[in-house]
Amino acid sequence: MSDTEQPQIYLITPPEIELSHFPTDLARVLDAEDIACIRLSLATRDEDLILRAADAVREVAHRFDVALVIDTHVVLAQRLGLDGVHLTDGARSVRMARKELGADAIVGAFCGHLRHDGMNAGEAGADYVSFGPVGETALGDGSRAEADLFQWWSEMIEIPVVAEGGLDTDIVRTLAPMTDFFGIGEEIWRTDDPVAALKALTAAMAG
Repeated sequence: MSDTEQPQIYLITPPEIELSHFPTDLARVLDAEDIACIRLSLATRDEDLILRAADAVREVAHRFDVALVIDTHVVLAQRLGLDGVHLTDGARSVRMARKELGADAIVGAFCGHLRHDGMNAGEAGADYVSFGPVGETALGDGSRAEADLFQWWSEMIEIPVVAEGGLDTDIVRTLAPMTDFFGIGEEIWRTDDPVAALKALTAAMAG
């Protein structure tokens, strides 16, 4: 990625969605900032809840002409006519997802902090690779994707890279020259004003 390009926003839904108000909150965010892609990332395994959330989020996403992918569920991505899938097991499922969803679908892979997994995912056909967490978070085992990983990737690999997990303005400012996307989710949804929180992070992207 060129130092002159500003990263794009890859928006991640909260793990739990209240359908009475989340579509309105999402629309406010999409109206306020340019969003490259939305990822439906729910904690529940209840298929009915996932289907209802996907329908609601897809309606808003398509109104703003923003692509929508879903965590893990290749079959649901097909059934719901979503734009693709975000895989959470590194490179392991990329070839299968690509075969099932076809060449035009978005297939992304979360690879933690492992450069080798990212390279394998790219070779298997991933459209982007995501590394994280990049900051403090209660999730995971405490391992972090450090800035030198993104620096190396931006210099050596052409596949777009996403930085996610535990973002704050300082981390965004540091990683902005070396990442293509910031995966922004709980950083804004857990605040009282998601639009203001997002604007603070996008301002940090610009330096």
